[in-house]
Amino acid sequence: MEISGVISAIVIGIVIGVLGRLVVPGRQRIGILWTILIGIVAAFIGTGIAAGLDVADTDGVDWVEWLIQIAVAALGVAALSKVKVRH
Repeated sequence: MEISGVISAIVIGIVIGVLGRLVVPGRQRIGILWTILIGIVAAFIGTGIAAGLDVADTDGVDWVEWLIQIAVAALGVAALSKVKVRH
């Protein structure tokens, strides 16, 4: 992976993290840095899942891949928010 691919993955991860946070109802008790990190990790995991399901490379916008990434980010945000509330 080239540096441009890593930078674009980070930017996409930020967007994915914010969208994942918006999907989770209620208030999340995590900071923006956690949201960004969750989004970056969710982008990589979601891409792997989409590749495994053979929906990663389509003509045009990869809507299914985006939905998978957002769902993974929402799960991550919800999980970390619950852990933060307990402490």
